[in-house]
Amino acid sequence: MSEQSKPEQELSELLLHRREKLKALKEKNINPYPYLFKRTHTSKNILDDFEKMESEGIVVSVCGRIISLRSHGKSLFFHLLDGEGKIQVYVKSDVVGEDRYKLFELFDIGDFIGAKGKVFKTKTGEKSIRAEDFELLSKSLHPLPEKWHGLQDKELRYRQRYLDLISNPEVKNTFILRTRILSAIRKFLDDRGFLEVETPILQPIYGGAFARPFITHHNALDMDLYLRIADELYLKRLIIGGYEKVYEVCKDFRNEGMDKNHNPEFSMLELYQAYADYNDIMELCEKLLNFISLEILKSSKIKFQEEEIDLSPPWRRLSFWESIEKFTGADLYKEDEKKIREFAQDLGIKAEASVRIGKVIESIFEEKVQPNLIQPTFILDYPEEMSPFAKKHRDKEGLTERFEGFIAGFELMNAFSELNDPLDQRERFEQQAKFKKMGDEEALELDEDFLKAMEYGMPPTGGVGIGLDRMVMLFTNSTSIRDVIFFPQMKKEV
Repeated sequence: MSEQSKPEQELSELLLHRREKLKALKEKNINPYPYLFKRTHTSKNILDDFEKMESEGIVVSVCGRIISLRSHGKSLFFHLLDGEGKIQVYVKSDVVGEDRYKLFELFDIGDFIGAKGKVFKTKTGEKSIRAEDFELLSKSLHPLPEKWHGLQDKELRYRQRYLDLISNPEVKNTFILRTRILSAIRKFLDDRGFLEVETPILQPIYGGAFARPFITHHNALDMDLYLRIADELYLKRLIIGGYEKVYEVCKDFRNEGMDKNHNPEFSMLELYQAYADYNDIMELCEKLLNFISLEILKSSKIKFQEEEIDLSPPWRRLSFWESIEKFTGADLYKEDEKKIREFAQDLGIKAEASVRIGKVIESIFEEKVQPNLIQPTFILDYPEEMSPFAKKHRDKEGLTERFEGFIAGFELMNAFSELNDPLDQRERFEQQAKFKKMGDEEALELDEDFLKAMEYGMPPTGGVGIGLDRMVMLFTNSTSIRDVIFFPQMKKEV
C-alpha cells in the first residue's frame, strides 16, 4: 500500500501534518491543485536578462517547486526550482497582505508555487523577485528526502528517479544531453539521405543477434510472440523492398543478466545502406561519433574517467586475430579448434566441448583484448563462427567482413558487409538450429519468411547496430548504464 492510500492512523506524524495543512487550505477555499499557471519567464530568462528587467521594472511571473524556505517575522525568502534552474523570491507581509502572507504557514518545501513581481538584488547581491502576489500550484504530501540537495543512495535514485532529478541537477543535465545526442544522430543521418523507419517490436520469430528473448502471448491470435532482440531482419526486408538507406532508433529487449553495461531493455541505432560494404560503414561510424561530439561538446576530444579520448577520424584499425596476438602473444589464426580450447583453458576460460567454439574465441577476446581498447578502435575481420550474418571475407580464409567499434574498453557498435546470399544464409540458420538443439539458448531461430525475402534478391549492403545507452555513457562520463536510462530495471523490493 502506498503512503498516499494508507489510512490516517498509519501515517507518520510528518505525513499527517502535511495532510492537515492540505485540509486547512481547502477550508480556506483555496484549491491546492489548480489547473494552470501563466508563466512569463523562467529562472534562466531572469538571470540572463536581469539588468534590463530591473532597469525597466518588468513584472515577471515564475513557477516551480519550493526547495528552501526561511522566514524573518513579517518577511520570508524561498528558492523556487523550475526546469532551467532556481531563483530566490522575497515575500513581505505588507505587500501581499497579512492574510495572504499567513498562508505560508501552510506551505512546505516540495510544494509547487507561482509568484509574480519585479526583480531586484538583495543586500548580499543575489538576484531575486519581490513578490506582489503568489499562488499555490500543488501541495506536496510527502517531504523530499533529507539533504535532498545531495541524494546519494544509488538504489533509491534509480527506483525513484523523480527524486534523483530534483536532488541532483547533474542528472537532469545527463538526460538533456541524451536528447541532444539523439537529435544529432538524426541530423547526421537525415542529411545523408537516410530514412527513419519503424519495425515491429512484437515478432513471431526473433533474430538478428545472439540473445534469449522475452516471450509473450497474443490471445486473439492464440500465438506466442517475442519482444525483438534486434531490428536487423526487418530493416533488411526494407532494403530488399527498395529502400537504399534506412535507420531506426529503437528499443530492444534481451532476457539476460544485468551489469554496468547491460539492461534487459535498451536503446539501439540500427542502419543499413545498399551498395555499401563494411569499409563504408566504418567511415560513416567514425564520422558520426565525431559529428556528435562537435555538435554537443564543441570538440573532438572528450574526457571519460581519467582518459582523454580523441574521436577524430580515422580511428585505429586492428584485425581480430591480430588484436589477440598483440595482447596475448599467441597467433591463433588458422589454429585448430583443439589448440584454441587449450589456450582458453590455460587462461581460465570455460572451453569444454559443450561450449561452441565461437563463444570460446569471443571469451578470449573479451578477457584479454577488450579492456585495452581505450582510444577509438575498429576490430575487424572476425571468424565465421562468430558472425552468422556477415559475408565471408573476400580475401581472407575463414574470416568475415565484420567490425566492432570499441571506446573506453567497451563495445559500442557491431557491423557487417551483410550476407545477401540466401543459400549461404540458410546453411548458417541450419547450423544455428543445431546449436539450439544442443542447448544453446542464444542460438538463432530459422526464419523462413526472411529467407524467402532474400531469395527475391538483396543488393550488396552494409549495416551497423550502435548501442545508444553506451554512447550516452561515453559522452556524459557515466560508468553505469543505469545512470543514462531514466527508469532502469531493478530487482523487486523485499
